[in-house]
Amino acid sequence: MQPTVQFWYEFASTYSYLAAMRIEAVAKRSGVRVVWRPFLLGPIFKSQGWTTSPFNIYPLKGRYMVRDIERVAAARGLEFQMPPVFPANGLKAARLAIAASHWDGTADFSRAVYGAAFGRGLDIGNDDVLRGCLAAAQLPVESVWAESLGDDVKGALRSNTEDAQARGIFGAPSFTTDDNELFWGDDRLDQAIAWAARAAA
Repeated sequence: MQPTVQFWYEFASTYSYLAAMRIEAVAKRSGVRVVWRPFLLGPIFKSQGWTTSPFNIYPLKGRYMVRDIERVAAARGLEFQMPPVFPANGLKAARLAIAASHWDGTADFSRAVYGAAFGRGLDIGNDDVLRGCLAAAQLPVESVWAESLGDDVKGALRSNTEDAQARGIFGAPSFTTDDNELFWGDDRLDQAIAWAARAAA
């Protein structure tokens, strides 16, 4: 059976941008399949007593994060621009990502959203921006949009978030393997993929 890594990501997460743009290539080299699991960090932060991102709560950490991602993105040939609102409201994007799975488009759409948010600094809470991301992913815009409004998709996103909490996930990006090993952060992506491949050998 092909080993699997579940990729837990939140569209407002800067470091999830870095991971999303490379995870498929890294996984393919090791014969690992990626399952894209969008979820919401808001409820997890709330359970820790936070009302916003820790990068806002601790300004020095926030400034370091921006500079760190500037360096990493440049080294990887990625554009990087912080959006005007941070953290962005990723609720609609997450629902659209789940709806896009019915057209096998979750990965392409998710990368398009991250490119808009952190590559071009756009507000992904804006409907027009999200529609543009659907089009960029070559998905049927109105069909996916309508699907995202349904109770099944809303329930799936709630389930993803609850599942993330149950697994002890506290931030994004996170990665879990078939043997329930948890890895956190873009800098642990390669380790997660290697672990998944070894565990299945």
